[in-house]
Amino acid sequence: MIKGTEHITFLLVRDFSHIAFSCAIEPLRIANLEAGRDLYSWNLASENGIEETCSNGTITRVDRGLELNHPRERLFVISGNHVQQHTTRPVIDHVRNSLSHGVRVGGICSAAYILAKAGVLDGKTCAIHWEFHRLFAEAFPKVELKKTVFVPDKTTPTASGGLAASDLMLHLIAEQHGQSLASRVADQMVYNYVRTDQEIQWRSVTGEVGLHNQHLRTAIRMMDENQEYPLASTQIAKELGVSVRQLERLFKKYMQCSPQQHYRMIRLESARNMLRLTSAPVYSVALACGFESPSSFSKRYKQTFGLSPHEERGSRI
Repeated sequence: MIKGTEHITFLLVRDFSHIAFSCAIEPLRIANLEAGRDLYSWNLASENGIEETCSNGTITRVDRGLELNHPRERLFVISGNHVQQHTTRPVIDHVRNSLSHGVRVGGICSAAYILAKAGVLDGKTCAIHWEFHRLFAEAFPKVELKKTVFVPDKTTPTASGGLAASDLMLHLIAEQHGQSLASRVADQMVYNYVRTDQEIQWRSVTGEVGLHNQHLRTAIRMMDENQEYPLASTQIAKELGVSVRQLERLFKKYMQCSPQQHYRMIRLESARNMLRLTSAPVYSVALACGFESPSSFSKRYKQTFGLSPHEERGSRI
C-alpha cells in the first residue's frame, strides 16, 4: 500500500463533465479527512493554463498548463461533450509525453477517446461513457472497449463518467490504503452501493415500466448491443426461448409498441447522440445505427424528432 502522499493532476478539456470531475476529486478529499492526513494532493490543468469551461457553462480556474508531472505522479484527463473537436494536438502530445516519462495517465467520461487518439490504449481495454461506444468502437478497432463502469488498468485506468468516476477512485483508495478506508469514504458520500469493475454501464432500462420482466430486459439489451446489424424478431425470440407472438405481446403490454418499433427507436436515439456529440458524417451515423441508406435514415429521423439529421447537427452550435 502507498504510505506517502500521492499527487494527481486533473487535466480539464473543454466541455468536460462537471459531475465526473466532482465525483473524481471528492473521494480524495474525504479520504484525507478520514485518514487525518494528506494521502492525496491535486491540482488542475488545462491547455491554456488559465481556465477551462465545462459542459454546464461554468468556468473553472486551473493551476497550470501542460507541464509534465513527476514520474511518480498521476494524470487524469477529464472530458465530456464534443470530445472529437476538443482533442487537440497539444493535449495528445501531453498524454504521450506523460506516459513516456513514466506518469500514469487515466481518462474519465469521454477521455478514453483522447487516450486512444494518442495511441496509448492500443491492445488494452478501456471504459467510456455509453453515448460514445459506437463512435469509439469504429474509430479505434485496436482497443478493446468494455461496457463496464470502469477499467482499473495499472497504467491507464479509465472510468465512464458521472458516478463511475467515484467508483474508480474508491477502487484506487481501497487498493492503496485498504478497503476499510474506502468504505468510510463511501459512507461519507452516502454512497450505499459502490460498483466494481465488473458492473455493466449499459443504458439503464430498469426504470422503464414493465422491465422487471426478464425476457423483456434481455430483448432490449440484445437490441442495444446489436444496432449496426439489427436482429430480426425471430432471432431475438429464438435466443429468449419464446415465440415471436409472445415477444410481440410483451412489447405491446409494457412498451405500447412492437419489438421492431422499439428497436428502431433505440437506433434513432443512438444516432441523435452521435450527431450531437461527434463530427461523424451523416451517412456514417446512418450505417452505424443500422439504417440501409442515408435517405431512409433522414426520413425516419425527421418523422421522429422533427428535424433532419443535418438540422440536428446545426442546432448544437
